[in-house]
Amino acid sequence: MGVEIERKFLVRGDAWKTLATGVLLRQGYLSSHPERVVRVRIEGGAARLTIKGKSSGASRGEWEYPIPLADAQVFLDTLCERPIIEKYRYRIPCGGLTWEVDEFLGENAGLIVAEIELASEDQAFERPDWVDEEVTHDARYFNSSLLRHPYARWPTGGAGAYLDE
Repeated sequence: MGVEIERKFLVRGDAWKTLATGVLLRQGYLSSHPERVVRVRIEGGAARLTIKGKSSGASRGEWEYPIPLADAQVFLDTLCERPIIEKYRYRIPCGGLTWEVDEFLGENAGLIVAEIELASEDQAFERPDWVDEEVTHDARYFNSSLLRHPYARWPTGGAGAYLDE
């Protein structure tokens, strides 16, 4: 079983944009249930199917498989929950690790988060000055949560909590 250990942070300023070039990602969810997320993603000319289990701390089971690009396009166009998540991803090396900064588009425009994958939950890492508040345990920032509660609909453009429907 694969295990993903990831920490997520808000981003301050835009100095990070000079450190990498963004790549467009389109992703959709065949299931966005918190206990079993099934995601289809197209990044450049490659497509992947990812299955993630329930989070426990900053960890959760993760399995990822390459799939044909044409199949992924059909899934995104016809089977995935709406809206499709679109974002630019910037990969920024720092301290021997890679930060992934996601700049969201569409209904989630204005939201920018940085993630770092770790080998263990207690692994030390360098935190660049553009990395702000940690939101690892705040479900609002899960990509699968942004389907039901897009950032543009949060009170005052993202500040405060959204209300469950």
